[in-house]
Amino acid sequence: MRLIALDVHRSFAQTAILENGKLRDAGKIDLEYSRLLRFARKLKPDDEIVIEATGNTSAIVRVLLPFVGRVAIANPILVRAIAWAKVKTDKIDAAVLAKLHASGFLPEVWMPDEETEARRRVVAERTQLVSQMTRLKNRIQSVLHANLIPPYKGVLFSQRGRAWLEAQPLAEDQRSVIVRHAGELDRLGAELAEVDKSLAQKALDEPQVKRLMTITGVNSKRGKFPGERRWIYAGAGRMRLARGRIFGPGMPRRAPMNS
Repeated sequence: MRLIALDVHRSFAQTAILENGKLRDAGKIDLEYSRLLRFARKLKPDDEIVIEATGNTSAIVRVLLPFVGRVAIANPILVRAIAWAKVKTDKIDAAVLAKLHASGFLPEVWMPDEETEARRRVVAERTQLVSQMTRLKNRIQSVLHANLIPPYKGVLFSQRGRAWLEAQPLAEDQRSVIVRHAGELDRLGAELAEVDKSLAQKALDEPQVKRLMTITGVNSKRGKFPGERRWIYAGAGRMRLARGRIFGPGMPRRAPMNS
């Protein structure tokens, strides 16, 4: 059995092979799909691969896994804590991974399946949308502050708030900035609604979520509209799905929730 360690970078991976107690440098591999697949086809069914968790680890593992016996994914933070060294090179890092795995001291992490990876990407996209919307709102608020306009006593980005914004005495260039950002907010808000709807629908189809609803303190009831379902979480706050959208702590305040 060979133990092959990969020190992964953005476009290449440095490899080290531990076989029969002997460690040797195996050069670099280009992390381009066809070249990585060519490398994978040279592997043996009883080989074991060691790789650190990083941005492209899951894609690399999916290519290599069908050709080897096992792929171990290392926790990079714990690896550095266990095997700290003053001298660091790609070859040394790859050798460290191989030695830790061979000695049984490799701190491993779990790799999610493809469905979980897809859901993580959707949640990450939602986070990015919310972040972009927050930046736009802060930019609009900064324009108002720069013109000595007091804060609006209400929800600025509601229908009434938009009407109040349009009535403020602003220079033409700054008014155009607000109009442009408000339009971008509308576009991002529509995208966020679609993402929320998708997440809500998938959550309601999950057996784990249905099991969660049986726990004391977690309640689910149907709303007034077909297909509407609300979740109420006691204690840490409230979250509910209304018309396919998710609302709860840290989410848009003026959600159109029906009581």
